[in-house]
This record gives sequence, C-alpha cells and structure tokens, in this order.
Amino acid sequence: MLLAALAVLVIATVPLAGGRLSRLADLELRHVWALGLALLAQILIISVIPSGNADLNRGLHLVTYAAVLVWVVLNHGLLWRWVVVAGGVLNFVVIVANNGVMPASRAAQVAAGLDPRGGFENSAAVADANLAFLGDVFAVPAELPLANVFSVGDALLVVGIFLVVHRQCESYLAYRLARLGDSLRGRGHLARNGSGRRGLPEPAG
Repeated sequence: MLLAALAVLVIATVPLAGGRLSRLADLELRHVWALGLALLAQILIISVIPSGNADLNRGLHLVTYAAVLVWVVLNHGLLWRWVVVAGGVLNFVVIVANNGVMPASRAAQVAAGLDPRGGFENSAAVADANLAFLGDVFAVPAELPLANVFSVGDALLVVGIFLVVHRQCESYLAYRLARLGDSLRGRGHLARNGSGRRGLPEPAG
C-alpha cells in the first residue's frame, strides 16, 4: 500500500517538474499480463485469504516477488530499471532468508502504529530474523498519512520508480540529473534533439 501510494505521488510530480505524462503511453511494455497476475496473487494472499495455508502463502509471496523482478529486467524500455531491480533484490534476499516473510522491527511497527492482525503477513516481526537490517526497520510515524514500515530495498524501489518515470517523461529533474551524471563522467554538454526536447543520455540498462 505504501509503495503503491508513493508510486502515484511520483507520477504526480512529473507535471510539476515540466515532464509529459503522455510519454508513459510510449513505453512498449512486454508481458504485462505476468505483472498483473503477480500483483493479483499478492492482493489475494495479503488481503483476501491471509488465513489460508501459511506455507502456500509464503511460497506464493516469493514466486510473485521473483516474477515482478524478472518482468522489470525483461522490459528493456524502462531506463534506470536497475535501481528498481537493486531494491527488489535486497527485499527478495531477506524474504528468502526468513522463510517467505519480510522481517519487521517491532520498534518500527510500534512507531507506525501497526499491530499484528493474524494470518499471513508479508511483513511481520520475526524472532532471530536473518539479515534483519535489510528488513522493515524504518517507519512512517502513525501521526502521518500512509503510516507503515519500510526497508532499504523499498526506499531503492521508490527512487528507481522516480528515475524511470521522470526519465521517460523527460522532466527537468531528469535532465538535471543527466547533466550532473554527464559532468561527473566528463562528457561535456548535452545536445538537444531535432524536436527541441531535452536530449538525455541513456543510462546503462
């Protein structure tokens, strides 16, 4: 829920930064059905049938996470997608290390005002969690909207989504970031394309 809400906010910032949301329609995404099935399965095990077979739910959780990661990798049109992949891999590794559950810090849960609800939870307090520092150890306080816990991987996912969306929509923020990267690499000034739009260098992947 938190990631979805932040993704919507990222998209909403595009017009404010001079980008064109219409350019999202130019993305040639492949195998969208696989992404849809993975997200549907996530909704089912987390919100619809959390009290189902625990082992099955944990297995499906891992499968859906892996499916989304593969989908992102295969869609070459998503520039900066490797930042998204990095965040997803960090989350996937810690989930695998904890038997299909993202370990959450109890202190972070308290700060976010969260209480265990019973049944399968994709993020939950885990005794003696493995790689606990990669789990949900940060919190959006209960006093704020969208109070929840999140991980380093989640933060990378949001940054990656921001870069993908703003790069595709050619916002001024993407242009400034591209100029900064170009300057750091010593490539000189960026050229403008024939249509007068900002010419942006293509990041690796």
